[in-house]
Amino acid sequence: MASFKKPEWHQNERNSNDFTTSVVSGVHSEPYVPKVNKGRFQKKERQGPNIEELEKELLQGNRSALARSITLIESNAEHHFRPAQELLQNLLSYSGNSIRIGITGVPGAGKSTFIEAFGTYLCDDLGLNVAVLAVDPSSSLSGGSILGDKTRMEQLSRNPKAFIRPSPSSGKLGGVHRKTRETMVLCEAAGFDVILVETVGVGQSEVIVRDMVDFFMLLVLTGAGDELQGMKKGIMELTDTVIVNKADGANKRAALKTKAEYDKILHFLQPATKGWASRAYTCSSVYNEGIDHIWNVIEEFSDVTKKSGVFEHRRREQTKEWIYSMIIDQLQFSFFGQPEIKELLPKVENDVIAGNRTVTSAVEQLFSIYSKQ
Repeated sequence: MASFKKPEWHQNERNSNDFTTSVVSGVHSEPYVPKVNKGRFQKKERQGPNIEELEKELLQGNRSALARSITLIESNAEHHFRPAQELLQNLLSYSGNSIRIGITGVPGAGKSTFIEAFGTYLCDDLGLNVAVLAVDPSSSLSGGSILGDKTRMEQLSRNPKAFIRPSPSSGKLGGVHRKTRETMVLCEAAGFDVILVETVGVGQSEVIVRDMVDFFMLLVLTGAGDELQGMKKGIMELTDTVIVNKADGANKRAALKTKAEYDKILHFLQPATKGWASRAYTCSSVYNEGIDHIWNVIEEFSDVTKKSGVFEHRRREQTKEWIYSMIIDQLQFSFFGQPEIKELLPKVENDVIAGNRTVTSAVEQLFSIYSKQ
């Protein structure tokens, strides 16, 4: 039997087929060590956004820069917090020149249809720049928007003088994203004259919306049962006007009747804004009827409240509320971000669920650990 001669390896003569040849022949002259480009697998250093460039583009009205700035503000990543606050600080002096309008209503009241008609009127007929902050309910699975308001405002989203930003509510009470205030500052710095904040419509907790806008309107419907009994008194006391939507066709007479009923109710309620009598109006978003009159009402509201000083006083109070809201957010973030809390929380949850301890004692233990950090 012929003997198999072991091949002689020379390091400088090896090629890419050496390992394959040695495996096939059953002979390994030495362990195979693949060549690795160390630089190829090195993790790149994380680079933050260029704040100066972003600020410059945003102040020029660049929509892409505005969208990127809002994404930065809404980010929960730790390395985005400082750049976001720096950007906000630089833009504060350019903000505050818009009229902020909150729009709420029960699901199905036609909020998105109304905003599209109203926003189109402001852009095309009056030449104003309109930003829409459409806050959608959040998915409990992915945390993303469910309804997709931008797709329901197809005409307005194509308008060059409009900007629509749908954001998930992220479980925030009041149906607004926790960074809506910061987003409004960015939109104002970008040159928008009117900011419309569409909320999810979750009831009395929308007092949060009232605390961040100048003018607050409630959209209602007819033909949905006893509207006045179904609408909670709490939210009625927050509104500067009630809009009876879909007042067209066979529904127009019912809409006028509903308007009269709301006027009676509003007459007996304390006004949401000092010196302003809240009233009800009708409109048809589909046929653009009454849209211009609603804007006249808002302009009248702005003139009256600015002359009396109520407008500026409300803005100052809202800034104060913003401070306390941010304190709560930061405390919550700090608490749940503590490594010790993260480790202990699942065990505490299981103990409480199993009935081995009370909720109060569990919370006290967690806060005791947190306070020592």
